[in-house]
Amino acid sequence: MILKSELDRAKIEAAALIEQAGIYITNHEKEKITAADFGLSNLWKEGIEILTLFETERIAAKILVLFPFQTEPEHWHPSVDNDPGKEEIIRAVWGDLYFYIPGADTRKKGFLIEGKENVYTMRHEEDLAPGDQLILPPGTKHWFQAGARGAVMYSFSTTVRDVMDQFSDPDIVRTTVIK
Repeated sequence: MILKSELDRAKIEAAALIEQAGIYITNHEKEKITAADFGLSNLWKEGIEILTLFETERIAAKILVLFPFQTEPEHWHPSVDNDPGKEEIIRAVWGDLYFYIPGADTRKKGFLIEGKENVYTMRHEEDLAPGDQLILPPGTKHWFQAGARGAVMYSFSTTVRDVMDQFSDPDIVRTTVIK
């Protein structure tokens, strides 16, 4: 749960980072920015800010924002019926962005959330600089984190079913409650 005042602050700060990254967004788009705290009530530590540019039945484009040292929890996009699950391309635009995916433990720059080492199991670090891209096949377990400046990235994907995402942390609730 996050407070409405916290959401308002997050929207303003996310819009500022998007603009700092050199991306023009309209006032209407600034209002459309959402924040997800995953039911953990600690948005600035584990959460993400999202501006959906468009979403059709087949494709979607979003701008994702992480505040300094903010972490998007470990998750994956499962198959649904005959669909293998969401395939996602992340393109770093600005800031310090560390992605964690399957592979050998190469984590150097990012950190594990204290007390949650068992729910951040992917330790292969991809340090994405502006212009770098990462393709995440359907079902790929991943998490990501910003460094000291925060991070702005594009997410291009196939069909979005965010409410069906699976998380390693059993305490996560996908829908953010705003009070």
